Amino acid sequence: MNSPYRRSKGVNEALAERMPVATGTDTETFAALYERTFPRVYAYVASLLRDRSAAEDVTAQAFERAYRRRATYRKRRGSHEAWLFGIARNAALDELRRRKRRARLETEPEDTGALGTDDHADLALRREAVRAAMTALEGHERDLIALKFSAGLSNSEIAKVLDVSETAVGTRLHRALTKLRKACDD
Repeated sequence: MNSPYRRSKGVNEALAERMPVATGTDTETFAALYERTFPRVYAYVASLLRDRSAAEDVTAQAFERAYRRRATYRKRRGSHEAWLFGIARNAALDELRRRKRRARLETEPEDTGALGTDDHADLALRREAVRAAMTALEGHERDLIALKFSAGLSNSEIAKVLDVSETAVGTRLHRALTKLRKACDD
């Protein structure tokens, strides 16, 4: 049977399957894409969810979705990374919606790991100030900052993930950072 939808015989076969890379005619395996992007995808998802355990689950879901949908990737719409971060963003937003339906927290849980020794007190205070300032931002502003700094994407990659122009990303990012700086100073 030569169906393109045949069932895989095992994980090794699936991981060795070639995927085109957006930067040229070279190919890489899905495993290589995973190894190269996992830390940044996880950091991005964790910054959106603010829950490490949930971020691990959502990151795994995102890679699973990417693997299942790898045939839908179109090079002309952007790099593999932008496509992957779009999938991760949608998975994280799905998780946030699911949480909102389950229960709404009045305040965020206290981050007991944020306070360190006396030597790290200043760093802990700055970290807490940024964390508090981030809550003052709107969701789309937090998303932009997470894509830029947690995921490490360029403005053009962010534009492809969010389906807006690169100029709009730059403008919105500048406004969000200005708002964040002001909130940190207050």
